[in-house]
Amino acid sequence: MTEEQFIVSRRSLLIGAAISSLSVILEGCAAGQGASLQIRALQGSVPPQMLNEFRKQTAGVKLEYAADRQLQELFTLLQAWNDSGSPNNSEKSSGFAVPSWVPFIGQSATADPVDLVTLGDYWLSGAISQGLLAPLDAAMVEGGSELLKNPQWRALVTRDAAGKPDANGKVWAVPYRVGTTVLAYRQDIFKQQGLQPPTDWADLWRPELKGRISLLDQSREVIGLTLKKLGKSYNTENLATVATLDAELRALNQQAKLYSSTHYLQPLLLEDTWVSVGWSEDVLQSGQRSPNVVAVVPTSGTALWADMWVRPAVKPTVSPIVAEWLNFCLQPAIAQQISLLTWGASPMLFGKPLADLPTELRRAPALFPDPTVVKASEFLQPLSKATTEQYEKAWKAMRQTSL
Repeated sequence: MTEEQFIVSRRSLLIGAAISSLSVILEGCAAGQGASLQIRALQGSVPPQMLNEFRKQTAGVKLEYAADRQLQELFTLLQAWNDSGSPNNSEKSSGFAVPSWVPFIGQSATADPVDLVTLGDYWLSGAISQGLLAPLDAAMVEGGSELLKNPQWRALVTRDAAGKPDANGKVWAVPYRVGTTVLAYRQDIFKQQGLQPPTDWADLWRPELKGRISLLDQSREVIGLTLKKLGKSYNTENLATVATLDAELRALNQQAKLYSSTHYLQPLLLEDTWVSVGWSEDVLQSGQRSPNVVAVVPTSGTALWADMWVRPAVKPTVSPIVAEWLNFCLQPAIAQQISLLTWGASPMLFGKPLADLPTELRRAPALFPDPTVVKASEFLQPLSKATTEQYEKAWKAMRQTSL
């Protein structure tokens, strides 16, 4: 599986599989006469209640909202607007070419440019380097000042013109939803077998779990969690400095029953595996339907993902309502709605002690890891070509090891 397939699969597995596309137009009492705002989002990341509340707070504003099933579609939409051509022809030398297998539901990429678009953190670097985005005025987002004080969020959204993290760079995005890579396990099986539940990445190497584990089919995640087990960073630039890495990867491969970034939960539900590495959004949704599936955020830290609002470069005129929407998404009440209704946490609440959160949010501790765990976690940063080749070499060597 390619890097693009891995990221697409993160949230296409369980979100709205039966719905092809959603378009909603909410109009205030002065629709057509007042200001307007056009938004294109990831399906399931903005609850309808949130749209209704925005309508109430901005009487007279025309809000046009549409959603797409996959983050890849939204990135391709940005490319299509920039190129004024078919998304399937928008091949880019940066490595963000559109794979032939990506489905385009309803030909959404032919739509007109909008004011704001959801973009996943993986695509931010490529979108900036390709000139697809316009920077945001950080001053217009009041709630954003609190986020930018946090080194993790500042490193995520503050980039140079090439899309690389830069503390002195411009602000390119405002995050509104965040999640993690988690360990999912069958608590009923662990009780039956008299086993201690997994709590950290090191548990994947336990002898009693050999052949009972499913891993994501993605090098950054698997090599990253192994680096984390060894006390290193997910974004380690020189793998040659980690002397035991190859041996650890070979041992982990011997533990795994399968690799998949799309069907990693099915074997867990069927009891073919007892533990799975997966994304919090997918696992939490599955856990709602099957209470025996429990999500655990590894105590040594994990990989983070985020959905963010970005501004297309082809829309040079900034709607005055853009600032209102961005600030609206960071309001305490709306942050709670996002956290309760979308299987992702608002960045305004993520990283706070569970005891400080509203009672209804404390029921999903995997959505709100302990602050020390959050501090030890990382967003996957873009790697240099040389470093990427190291990861690919290590991944290939790991997978060639016979079980």
